[in-house]
Amino acid sequence: MKANELREMQTAELTSKLADLKAELFNLRFQHAINQLENPGRIEAVKKDIARVMTILAEKQ
Repeated sequence: MKANELREMQTAELTSKLADLKAELFNLRFQHAINQLENPGRIEAVKKDIARVMTILAEKQ
């Protein structure tokens, strides 16, 4: 996700997106723990997306 796309979203949409990203991160970590993760770089990308969403939410408040 790009920051510009996130800035166009409403607060409720961002909160929902944040919950989805956290669930995805949990699933990726679980897959990594049982050695079924095919793309380990995805974990870092999801972490950065979470940080972007949290930054935009902080800006809106």
